[in-house]
Amino acid sequence: MRLWSLHPVHLDRAGLVAGWREALLAQAVLAGRTTGYRQHPQLIRFRNVAQPLDMIGAYLGGIHREATLRGYHFDQSKILAKGNPQARLFVTQGQLDYEWAHLGEKLARRSPDDADRWRISSPTPHPLFEITPGDLESWERR
Repeated sequence: MRLWSLHPVHLDRAGLVAGWREALLAQAVLAGRTTGYRQHPQLIRFRNVAQPLDMIGAYLGGIHREATLRGYHFDQSKILAKGNPQARLFVTQGQLDYEWAHLGEKLARRSPDDADRWRISSPTPHPLFEITPGDLESWERR
């Protein structure tokens, strides 16, 4: 499971679709609707807030907005809690940099046109996240 801290605009088609699917799985875990992936480290940052379903809902909302801009039809009714659009989680600069490099490697393998676009752009966070100084997050697995 990869819940990107990067803005969905940076993802290629496969990454955007996978991001939606994996965030829906994360939502199911947080809602207690599945027994798998309960201990997945990517969920730590969502579990550590008062309203985890609201936060994952806000995260899904960001992916949904990008998908809609691209003309995709992701089913918004699958988002259990719409969340507060002003809500924020923090992500370290080191985490964002790590994910940026990781995404670049993925794009180079599967999506050359998107890899070209990646090379001339800079990382920005998903709308849910605010960047804070720091190294790689403690929950990240290399």
